[in-house]
Formats: sequence, structure tokens, C-alpha cells
Amino acid sequence: MKKKVLFITGTRADYGKLKSLMKEVELSDSFELFVFVTGMHMLSKYGSTWQEIKKDNFKNIHQYINQTGQGQMDITLSNTILGLSNYVHELQPDMIVIHGDRLEALAGAIVGGFNNIRVIHIEGGEISGTIDESIRHAITKFSHIHLVSNQEAKRRVIQLGEKEDTIFIIGSPDIDIMLSEDLPDLNEVKQRYELPFDSYAILIYHPVTTELEQLEHNIKQVVEAVVQSNHNYVVIYPNNDEGNQKILDMYQQFEENPKIKLYPSMRFEYFLTLLKNSRFLIGNSSTGIRETGIYGIPSIDIGNRQNGRYDATKQGGSIISVKENSEDILHAIASINGRQNRQVDYGEGNSHKQFIKLLESDTIWSVSIQKKFIDASSNEV
Repeated sequence: MKKKVLFITGTRADYGKLKSLMKEVELSDSFELFVFVTGMHMLSKYGSTWQEIKKDNFKNIHQYINQTGQGQMDITLSNTILGLSNYVHELQPDMIVIHGDRLEALAGAIVGGFNNIRVIHIEGGEISGTIDESIRHAITKFSHIHLVSNQEAKRRVIQLGEKEDTIFIIGSPDIDIMLSEDLPDLNEVKQRYELPFDSYAILIYHPVTTELEQLEHNIKQVVEAVVQSNHNYVVIYPNNDEGNQKILDMYQQFEENPKIKLYPSMRFEYFLTLLKNSRFLIGNSSTGIRETGIYGIPSIDIGNRQNGRYDATKQGGSIISVKENSEDILHAIASINGRQNRQVDYGEGNSHKQFIKLLESDTIWSVSIQKKFIDASSNEV
């Protein structure tokens, strides 16, 4: 009998990380794929991106609305736990696969942990910043198996008290798609999204949930700088964290500006092509830390959201860090000068192959679901 493997996805971003892994499970004769689709995917405000998952022809998709889009993260978490718990008790999966630092992944880890279902966490041990960091590390403590991007992430997971033999370095799964030769070409992307620019930058700015009292001022500074810079911009909606409406309200200034195109969301492969051909990325998204580095695209990192996530001395000057001040942002934009050296420490684009190899081995199925904290001074692994 095939083992049931349940993936949980709540955002366009985590789906991009999980997609190549899901395909491997779908193709395997040993497993049956199930997908719990919730979060931003289900909101028309963000482009109803559940439709993209349907278009990818995955079977056994369960859709669940966990929020109204008002950004109440604690209530959304409780709703997700309730809906997922009911689904899991009906499905009885053998394994739950989650990614990253979003509350939908935390719900998956909690439901799996409470119901003695093996939980695989993708990309634990990263530095996230703000509340996301607490969520990511909490997920690590509920998860049984940790598939991390690199040695540094592995070290952090060990530091959190996890057994070394439950941690496997597979790289970052989105690189599987980023380095693929099957990405659409730029003309196809421009045609699909009616994008008139030959040269453009990308803006992605999310709420910083620990600085909500400053958000209105901060996003005003960002918008002023973007408009004054007089460049062409592709602007992607923020995530649905608390405070996102303040950002969207400020973005109304872009609607009549012919140099700025605003999109609720983009299909992952199309966004990658757009990023790969952009002049630079500006904002506070992790895309400006990881994906830009892989493509050698300059990045302007604004504010504190990504604090601690990168070492500027190792980035080859590809990331410019600034505060939410319009003059500083304008100066950073003016200083952008061509492509940078690629920074790759997240695998070689074969995470999906390593993932399915692990699933098809006895190694992770023999991992005990009885969690035990391993003290840093202990020699036990």
C-alpha cells in the first residue's frame, strides 16, 4: 500500500519551494500525494493562487479558507489547526511536509506532533527576523525530520537541541526551479502580464509585525523614494501579515503611474524569469537575500525585517542595506551598478532528487517520533 504524504501550502512563496518535491512524490510508485491548500492561496485579494496549483495538475487537493485577510495571525493559526486537524483525522497521512516560517507550517507541525504523524520541515535553521523567526524555530521543535539548506542551517538546528541524525542537507528546493532550463522566456512573461517595460526593477515590501506603529511612516518613505527615482517598477503585493492593508493603501499612489505596474501575485516560474532579467530588487523580502544572490541581481534591503539573515562581508556587495528613509533609499538606488557575482550556498538544484531518495529509503521512516532534547555539551547524536 502506498504511503500518504501530505504537503501543506499557504503562500505563493512556500509553494515555489515545495513544488519540485511534490512532483517527485506524485511520480513515485511508493507514495500518494495529498495537498492541503490554505492561507493566501484562498484569497481573491492576493490573486486566488490556489488556481495555479490546480493548473499544475496535482491530484488530491484539499482547499480550506483559514482567514478573512484581516491579518489576525493568532486567530488564523487557530483556524488552520482546526481545519487541518479535521482533515488529517479523515485522511490519516503517514507524513506531513511543511516549509519555512509561516503560521500554516506551524499549524502543520502542531497537528502532526499532537497526532504522532512524522513531520518533515524544509529549510529549518534559517534566520528570518521578526515573529517569523520564532515561528520557524517553534516548527523545528515540533518536527521530526529536518531538511536544511546548508551546513550553517544544520548547525542552528543542532543548537536547538535536535538530534544530528534527523538533519539532512539537501539545499533549497526553489533552486531546482530557479536553475531549470524550462523557465518561460521574458517575452512570454511580458505578454502574460501585459508588462511594457524593457528595463525595470522589482519592489516587494512586507509588514514588519514587531514594528506596526512605524509601518505607515516606513512604507510612505519607500513609496516616495520609488516614485522619485523615476525608474520602471514591477510591484508585488505584500504578504497577508498584520499591517498589510496599510501598505496596500499607500500603493494606491502607483495606480495612475505609467512607470509602475502593480500585481497581487505572479506564477512562480514567471516571477523567476522576471527577477532574472531585472535591474535590481528593492524591499524587505527574503527574495532580496537568497534568490537575487543566486541570479547575481543587486538588492536593496530596507529596514529590519531581514536583520541577521545575511553577512554583508560574504555577499560581494550585492546587498545594500538602508533604513526606511526616502533620501537613503534614493541614494542606494542611484548606486546600483550592474550585475553582481552569484552567491550560491543553497545546493546545486537537485533538492528534489535528494528528497525523494530520502523518502524511498528506510532512514527517515525509522526516525522516532518521540522527541528528546540533545544538550549541546552531550556527545550523543
